[in-house]
Order: sequence, then structure tokens, then C-alpha cells
Amino acid sequence: MNTIQDSNLATSVASSSVANATARKGIDETQDRFLKLLVTQMQNQNPLNPLDNSEVTTQLAQINTVTGIDKLNETLKLLVTDFDAANSLEAAGMIGRNVLVPGTSIGLENNAAAAGIDLPQAVDAATITIKDSAGLAIRNIDLGPLPEGVHTFAWDGVTDSGTSAVNGNYSFAVNAKQGDKEIQTTTLALGAVKSVSPDENGTILDIGELGLASLADIKQIF
Repeated sequence: MNTIQDSNLATSVASSSVANATARKGIDETQDRFLKLLVTQMQNQNPLNPLDNSEVTTQLAQINTVTGIDKLNETLKLLVTDFDAANSLEAAGMIGRNVLVPGTSIGLENNAAAAGIDLPQAVDAATITIKDSAGLAIRNIDLGPLPEGVHTFAWDGVTDSGTSAVNGNYSFAVNAKQGDKEIQTTTLALGAVKSVSPDENGTILDIGELGLASLADIKQIF
């Protein structure tokens, strides 16, 4: 069964509950402090120059404004907390799935490897260059013209010299052109999601040898 890890899920739920209680307590304390100050002020006012109704009304309006802003701020914080927790739960469904994330790695196993590229616009020609651990080009793959968007490609492990490359990790680069203009592209590595964890900056996915990635980094799911 795909899970985020029980401890992480429990932490997210507990944090949301604590945040609700803290928000309510903070607003109540602000109101209590104001009312105590107002009562004290009225008790110690100058009998010859008492507070008039308009001044009291103004002060009550001020506390309502401050309380309203506090409530709005706390509501926004709670929404962010709940949104992050929901993202973590949704991301749990990706555990065990293959995803494309920014990277230049391509792993070869049993004469099969795959990766992807993200094109910001259509191109007339795109060529993939696969390199060994020393950075030497061992295979060029012509993808031809491609439209804008995410595209995948496969490599059977055969080099330009006709030999079969050994299993392992390789790197790749892409050269894309529209007419005579070179187009900057994003290379995408393929990896499997191992686990999902909530983080102060959002949901983090562990993609094994590719490292950690955020939900925003995911370009395609398989």
C-alpha cells in the first residue's frame, strides 16, 4: 500500500490541529487585553472629563479592525497548512510511480533506457547526445522536428560504433534548433518515487539516485 509514512502523516494532522488552537488562543488574548485596558481606562477616567461615546466607539472599532486582521492572517495560515497536508496525501499516490524531473541522468538496464526533454516552443530539429562517465559522446539520437512541450525518448544501449553499452548511469544533452536559432531546453531524468514527506517549503519527493524534488518539479508521471 502506498503511504507517506505514518509518522509524517500523523505529524501533519497534529500540526494542523495545533495551528487551529493556537490561532483561536491568539485572537482571544488580543480581545481580552483590549477589553481589560478599556475597562481600566474607564475606571480611572477623570470624572470632570469622562470618555465620550464617540471615543469609546472609535476604540471598539479599532479592536474590531485589529481582530479582523488577526483572524484573516490566521485563516490564511491555516489554509496554507491544510493545503500542504492535502498535497502530501495526494502525492502519496505517486510512490512507486516513474516521474520525469529536471536532470541529465539516464540509466541503462538490460538494453533499455529512457529520459525526456521539455521544449519551450516547437523546433525544426532536436538531437540527443548520450555521454559516458568520462563525458565522451557515445550515441547521437535524431528526434527530428518536435512541437512545444514534454517529450520522451528511448535508448537501446547501442552506441554509434555499433557496440552495446554496459548497464549503468550515463548523462545526456540536447541540441534543439528552430531554423538557425538554437533553442534552450530542459533535460528530464526518469526515476521512481521512493517516498513522500511534508516539508516547511511544501511536499518533497525522494526519487532515489536522482535526489529530492518538489511537486512543481514533476513534468510527467508514468
